Amino acid sequence: MKTILIFFSLMLLVSSSTCHDSKEPTFPAILVFGDSTVDPGNNNFILTTFRSNHYPYGRDFPSGTSTGRFSNGKLVPDMLASLFGIKEFIPPYLDPSLSDDDLRTGVSFASAGSGFDELTTALSGVIPVAVQVTYFKEYIQRLKMAVGEEEANKIISGAFVMISAGSNDIIFNFYDTPARRIEFNISGYHDFLIEKQRSLVKQLYDLGCRTFALFGLAPLGCVPIQITAKGSHDRKCLENENAETQLYNAKLKNLTRKLPEMLPGSHISFLNTYDAVLDMVKNPQKYGFVETNRGCCGTGFLEMGPFCNAFTPVCSNPSEYLFWDGIHPSEATYRLAANTIHEQLTTPK
Repeated sequence: MKTILIFFSLMLLVSSSTCHDSKEPTFPAILVFGDSTVDPGNNNFILTTFRSNHYPYGRDFPSGTSTGRFSNGKLVPDMLASLFGIKEFIPPYLDPSLSDDDLRTGVSFASAGSGFDELTTALSGVIPVAVQVTYFKEYIQRLKMAVGEEEANKIISGAFVMISAGSNDIIFNFYDTPARRIEFNISGYHDFLIEKQRSLVKQLYDLGCRTFALFGLAPLGCVPIQITAKGSHDRKCLENENAETQLYNAKLKNLTRKLPEMLPGSHISFLNTYDAVLDMVKNPQKYGFVETNRGCCGTGFLEMGPFCNAFTPVCSNPSEYLFWDGIHPSEATYRLAANTIHEQLTTPK
């Protein structure tokens, strides 16, 4: 079932390859690439069933609007944009009502269900990360028409670029189906995805981007739907998948150390999602959570997307749940993530 729109690109202890001073970072815009963790609604405008523009998604968003975000409220890019003083919400690039002001201050090209591996989106109809770059090229031309070439170049070079993907690839194409196991062992598939990410950053660098934040994976073995699928009756995390997640993250962190040498003038941060999320699972009381192995919507074991709907019961207090549905985190979790990123970016190294 190709509906795993994975959350695991958040809760970030940022390990940066560059130094920051204590001043508030100045970014004229935020540009976002990836999957459901950072998609504010691009899937609303394409032919796919992978949508969340229906209740109860967005029940805690301003005015209770179901925007297409896979959560009960805002996402990390929205919160970071507000903390940086850029805007209140990051809009989807495919929204036909996108304004010139949106173009100036940033957009998301992300698509729920996406990944670095084109096979991940072969049946779903969502936008592969590689195709998101095509939309970015179109965005650059629109931006130049709106503000002029010189100003557009300044905006792009100064933008904070977030890249959040990879979980769907590993869940869909390796753990839950044999699609890539025929071709790779898990280490080899990790290498395949890391090379895809290296290529993506190089493409964006060549198009003018300079400041990047690459999200590592949080423990995949702790996703409620994975626990359910693998028959963990005690609802404990799957240790083998968690261990393999750590191996992937180590390779991604190594990539962020090497890339600045290859891309002069770039600033690249690795966002360590694993340790923070695992600590939340093990010590929920520290973060105000009472439930960490199932979501707020429905049973919390399987429901997501169309299966989390207006007829599905929801918990009374989503802020006490690490997960909103069987895959995606609650707004409370995203807020902790955004605050952690902001703190790390503004703390001297």
